[in-house]
Order: sequence, then C-alpha cells, then structure tokens
Amino acid sequence: MESLYKSSNLLRSVLVIAIAFVLSACAGNPTGGANFVLMSESAELEKGRELHAEMLQQNPIYQDPELQAYVEKVGQKMAAVSHRPELDYVFTIIDSPDINAFALPGGFVYVNRGLLTYLNSEAQLAAVLGHEIGHVTARHAVRQQTAARSANAASIALIFATGVDLRETTSLISGALISGYGRDMELEADSLGAEYLSKAGYDPLAMVQVIEVLKNHEDFTKRTSNRTAISYHGLFASHPRNDTRLQEVVGKAAELSDRQASEEDPVVFREQITGLIVGPSPQNVAGGDQRNRYYQSLFNYTLLLPEGWSKQETTTTMTSASVDGSSMIKVEAQRLQQSKEPRLFIRENLGIENLQQSEPLSQFGLSGFTGINPESSERVAVLYYGPRAFILTAKAGEGISDELLMESVRSFRPIARNETLFANPVQISYIQADGKITYADLARQTRLPEHQEDMLRLLNGDYPFGEPAAGQWVKVAN
Repeated sequence: MESLYKSSNLLRSVLVIAIAFVLSACAGNPTGGANFVLMSESAELEKGRELHAEMLQQNPIYQDPELQAYVEKVGQKMAAVSHRPELDYVFTIIDSPDINAFALPGGFVYVNRGLLTYLNSEAQLAAVLGHEIGHVTARHAVRQQTAARSANAASIALIFATGVDLRETTSLISGALISGYGRDMELEADSLGAEYLSKAGYDPLAMVQVIEVLKNHEDFTKRTSNRTAISYHGLFASHPRNDTRLQEVVGKAAELSDRQASEEDPVVFREQITGLIVGPSPQNVAGGDQRNRYYQSLFNYTLLLPEGWSKQETTTTMTSASVDGSSMIKVEAQRLQQSKEPRLFIRENLGIENLQQSEPLSQFGLSGFTGINPESSERVAVLYYGPRAFILTAKAGEGISDELLMESVRSFRPIARNETLFANPVQISYIQADGKITYADLARQTRLPEHQEDMLRLLNGDYPFGEPAAGQWVKVAN
C-alpha cells in the first residue's frame, strides 16, 4: 500500500508539473494570439545561428554580389514591416537549380537560384521572401517542434525538468524545410506575406502569382516526367486562382492596407536577373565535386583551384590568387611551334634549367613535366593538349604547401562532354517582343536542353499556351 501511495503521489506530482509547464509555455505569438511552445526566443535565435552555420557549410552560395545585395534589400524592406522587425534578418541565395525557398528560426531566409529564374517582378520576389518571413514571425518551426515533442504530459514534465536540448530540434526543422509546414501554416505564411507585401507598398496579389508559378511548374513536371514535383510551398490540389481560402487570406491583407501599391521599376529587376544561370552551375560540378573548379571554354580545359581563391582571366591566361595575395597559380596557353619533349620545352622555351623535385606528368591522356624553379622557388609545369602547351606557374605563400599546388596541377584536364554546360552555362537575358515572334521561334534559338518551348513559357509566366505580347520583355536562355 505504501508503494502504491508513493507511486500515486509521484504521478500526481508529474501531472502538476506538466500542467504548470503547459500553462507557462503558452507564449504569446508575435503575429497575434497564443501558442503552445517549448522553446524560448533566445533558444530559438541560438538554434537559428547554429543551423545557419551548418547551412553555409553544406550548400554553395551563388556568387553574384549585386544580385545578393538586391535580394537582401528587398528582404529587409519586407522584414521592416513584419511582426518581428527587431530580428537580425539574413537573406542568402543558394546556388541550386531546384525551385525552393525556406527559412530558419531567428530570421535566416534562403532562396534558391532556381526559383529566382521563374520570377518576373520585384513584387514576386518580395512575395517569396514575405512568405518565408511569415514562417519566422509566426514561429512555425518552433511550434511544429513543440507539437512533435509534446505527445503526452509525461514527456512535457521530463522536458521541464531537464531543459530543452537544442540538438533535438534539428531533424524536426530540417524535415519542415523539405515537406513544408502543412496547409494551415502555409496559408498563415501566405496571409502574413501578403500583409507584409501590402505594408511595404507591393501588390498583395503577387503572392497568388508566385503560387501560380509554382503550380504551373508542378503541372509541367507531372506532364513531362510522370513524377511529382518537389515543392516547398505545400501546394494545393486546385489551381491557386480557384482556391477560395487562399484568395480570402490575400484579400484580407489587401483590405488591411491603407496604401496603394507603389510603382515598381521593372528595369531594375530585369538588370538584376540578367546573367542569372539556368540549370547546372560551374560551382556544382558533376560527380558531387563542389570545390573551386575552374572551366575555360575557349581552350576547353578545367582544373581545381584552392578554396576561396580569386580568378582573373585574359584571352590566353588565367591567374588565381589566395586572399592575402601571397600564393598564386597562373595558366598560360601557347601554340606549339615544334615537337619536343615537355622537359625540353621548359628548358629551351622558358629558359629554366636545373629543375628541382622534377617529374614527368601523365594525366587524362595528356603528357607533361613539372619541377621547382631554383631561382624563383615557384613550381612550373607544362602539359601538352592538342596543338598547345599549357604552362602552369604556382607560388606557395604563407600556409600553402607544394602538395596543395600539385593537386591543382594534377587536376588539369580537358572538359568532358557532359560538362559543357558547366564551362559555358545557360544564362538569362531579355529581348523585347515585336508582336510577331513566338515561343516556338525562341525555342529554336535557345540553349535550354529540353522542352524548350514550354520552359520559355514557364520562365515568362505564360505557361501553358501564352505567347509574347508586343512590347513585352521576354526572358530568353542562351
């Protein structure tokens, strides 16, 4: 009986603690109302910073400072009118062709390069960023994590007694980035994003336009590949124009605003999108090799460079240097005037004798020779490729080993046939339609690899049957 009494008291204590914790955890939602959460704001911010660091390590960042600054400017404009303007928002473009955007707790927002190619106005970009800001301000990641971890009162009591382990939230948050937050939370993010659009001076209907872009791409993917497109937005079964609930949340946001949408300058958006890569990127090469690989399309060669090194090019040369400038690699192409061994080329054509640590090179069907120049202490290598000799000169500065330079030398090779797009990627540019040109005409000129006509319609928001109107600025991909 005494044991039963003690067990009963223990259970009663656990329930009291659980109930007390439930009451204390019903925190106010910054967007209005109350929500049950198990993570403080400070813990939320800490988790966001932790995940952001991991995100930057695991995903390549798109290398276009001007476009990055533009996205940051639009994002900060939206964040300033949100329910949590005090957060330190960070907006980042991920170098991925996938159509995706997502946010981490604490104000870290990401948009894939692939999604940007399908947007056609600054308002649509603001809609994407506003939707993701809505996830942040409504604390959707935290709320979903709480729902997953609070299945019963005993687990709540245990969390209350031991504290929240931030590491346990990672898998839950990562799952939400892939599968979305469910229809209700996605609609809430749409509603908040549309509200922020209105307050920032954009047309709230841009939210519907973006969802229409995503829906059209989903339909296209199903039709052309018999598979379901992966969408971050939790798309609806119906078309967005026919989704009454979505139209209601956008309409309410428009009613809240006492401001009319300001006039956008479409030229600015076009200038920023011009040059944007479509499809594969030189930074994401075949075989999962995402290191700093350089491609030279004129002479059809490629090689690996140390991470973080800059590149400067002329018609016949490429020079890469470390951040402090103390280390460098230079590649120069010279036409072979006569047949001779690479070792003799270094001695007779370059005037370098008595090479140290010398050795022959044989790689990827190319022959060559390398060694250390005793006068300059630089590594020199010559590789024969077709009718040309490629001269590589490498200097090891502070913290750089000769082994690292040799890795670059040994990586020099011809560009493979399946890497052509990496060497000369397809990029966005614009033409103004004359009222006669059709997407079928443009499809015959584009470098898009497949479904050219439909892809051009998707890029321009004219899918599935639209044609360029006279005076319309049309994206082409060449």
